[in-house]
Order: sequence, then C-alpha cells, then structure tokens
Amino acid sequence: MTEETAVFVGIILQGEDERKKEEYLDELEFLAETAGVKGDRKFLQRIDHPEKATYIRSGKLKEIADYCEEHCINYVIFDDELSPMQQRNIEKVIKSSSVIDRTSLILEIFSQRAKTAYAKMQVDLARYNYMLPRLAGMWTHLERQRGGIGTRGGMGESQIEVDRRIVRERIARLKEQLKKVDKQMATQRSNRGQLVRLSLVGYTNVGKSTLMNLLSKSTVFAENKLFATLDTTVRKVVIDNCPFLLSDTVGFIRKLPTQLIEAFKSTLDEVREADILVHVVDVSAPDFEEQMNVVLKTLKDIGAGDKPQYVIFNKIDNYTYEPYDEFSLQPKSKKNRTLDDIKAEWKDDNKPCIFMSALSREGLPKLRTDIYKMVAEIHAGRWPFNNFLW
Repeated sequence: MTEETAVFVGIILQGEDERKKEEYLDELEFLAETAGVKGDRKFLQRIDHPEKATYIRSGKLKEIADYCEEHCINYVIFDDELSPMQQRNIEKVIKSSSVIDRTSLILEIFSQRAKTAYAKMQVDLARYNYMLPRLAGMWTHLERQRGGIGTRGGMGESQIEVDRRIVRERIARLKEQLKKVDKQMATQRSNRGQLVRLSLVGYTNVGKSTLMNLLSKSTVFAENKLFATLDTTVRKVVIDNCPFLLSDTVGFIRKLPTQLIEAFKSTLDEVREADILVHVVDVSAPDFEEQMNVVLKTLKDIGAGDKPQYVIFNKIDNYTYEPYDEFSLQPKSKKNRTLDDIKAEWKDDNKPCIFMSALSREGLPKLRTDIYKMVAEIHAGRWPFNNFLW
C-alpha cells in the first residue's frame, strides 16, 4: 500500500519569528504522522494578514497546487483553521489533493484515539460542531461518509438543508447522552470521599502517562505520539502511609480546537476539582516555555487557572543546548542555556518544581518525597487528628 503524504502550509505575519513558524509546522507534521500521514514539504509565506478568500496569496497557492499535482501529494494541511469560504476557494485551485486545516487534523487524531464510548461521543460532538458550517462540498450524503483525514465530494444544493438537519439532530442527541454520562461521573467523583486529589496536566506528549504508571504502578497506555491518552484515568496511590487520588487526562496543544475544549469540559472536571495540579513539562522541547503558557491559558479557559501547581520538568536526559561562544558578538539566547541555567531561574522564582526523567527514573525519589509532603499537608488540614494509620 502506498503511504499517504502531505505538505504543510503556514504564514508569517509582520513581526513574527520565522524560526518559530518553522517549529509550528514541525509540530503540524508530527500531528500528521500521528494520524498516519507522512510529511513531504513545508510552505511558508510572509504576508501582512491572511487573505480573506484564500488564506495565502494566489501565487503561492498556485505553486502549492503545481507541486502537489507533480508529486502526487494526498493532503494539503494548513496550520490555522480555515473558514468554509477559504477552504472552498482553495479546493478550486488545489484539485489533486484534499485540503484540510489544523482543526480537522486534530479532530481526526482524536477520533482515531478514542477508545471508550464516552470519548467517542465527545469527539463525535466536536466533529459535528466543526462540520455544520462546512457541509457544502463535504459529502454526497451524510449517510455515505467516506473515511480519511480529509473528506471531499460534491453535493447538490437541495441536499444541504437535509444534511444540516441530520447534523443538528445528532448534536442534540449526543449532548443528551453526554449529560447522562456526566451525571454518572459526577456521582463517582462524589463517592470518592475526601481523599486528596492530584491531576497530571501538560502539553501533549510530555510524559504524563509514563509518570502515572511510575507513581501508581498501573499500565496506562503511553507512547511517543501526540494525544496517546484521551480518556481520564484515576488511580489511588499510597506513598508511605499517605493515600491520594491521581488522575491523568487529555494533553493540551497550541490552537486546541474550541470544539474539543467544549466537548471535553466534563472530562476535565478531574482537573477543576483537583487539590493540586501536577504540571508536566518536556524540558527538552525547544519551545517548552511556550508550551507551558499554552497549558496555563487552557487551564484558565476551563476554570482551573487558580489551582496550586507543582511543576515537573521531565525528559532531562533528552535536554540539549548550544554552547555559548564567548567571542561571539551575538548576545546569549535561550538555545545557549544549560540545564543548570534553567534550574537557577526557577530556584530564583521560588516555584515548587523538580527536574527529572520519568524514563530513566532519575529524580523519582525526590518526586515521591515532594508529593508526600504536599498531600500530607492537605491531609493534616482536613483531619488534624489522623496520622494516616489505616
């Protein structure tokens, strides 16, 4: 079977860093690989603002269309969400490949990764909400949907309203089903008593599930792909004589589709109701600080921005840097920072954190000690006469 390929398209607006935009397209390529599509080439255009009709200018669009036709490219993936009009106009020029945007790609990955009925309902709700304004040109009929990360096809105008009604009915039905499950999950959370709750949060693919397995000695699915975990996992953990609940849920990402945030809000109740958020960071990622800001913004959006946080800088065994040339006329930049430099910055800020590797287990004893102290302090406030002697 021939491997499907994709090219990636982004824009550089005035004042934006080209290197940063290249990193964004690298992440987009990783997303495509997670969906089973191989990256082929990246296209960046520097413009003042996105073109209202076609997102990029006509000359660059024609260049991409010619390249895709010549190299038999299957997908053209844009790093931003395209408006329905932009997508239709782009498809008129790029006829040999399916045109999809970042939102559609992430929704497809979530669809592939959803294993439980609850996760599948959440993803379906997000997909239908995304699909509703884009029905024209997507299907011949909703009852004959075609697979793949980009679905195309013609549709007669008389069929559009019929399909809109079908989509609205499915959205309404999914919302009702999710309400019932949400009530059941709320009951389960209320039945857990007053145990201290910790929730692992972080950017996708930073090692949350690996840490979950280390601390709880469970076998939560973990691999080096984006969104390996969609379903919330809750485990009871005991460190020495101190019990607590540890939860792991879906990772966050830059430009996470609003449809998914809305659909997964109930799943993220574990985060909102946690006593402490354990913010896991891949310190080896070149833009780890930007990833942290994405997580903090998402936490704020779901109403968990004021929770106490403990930061785990994971994957220190993968950390690399460029040694600073003292004879260079260039000022020292972030890429020249050593791991000790970053540790010193966080020590100066007096923020609770740890630098470790979940893979090699370096720093694990200190992590367990730190968590024990945090949980024990909360326990002491709730049960001042209880010394965890069960």
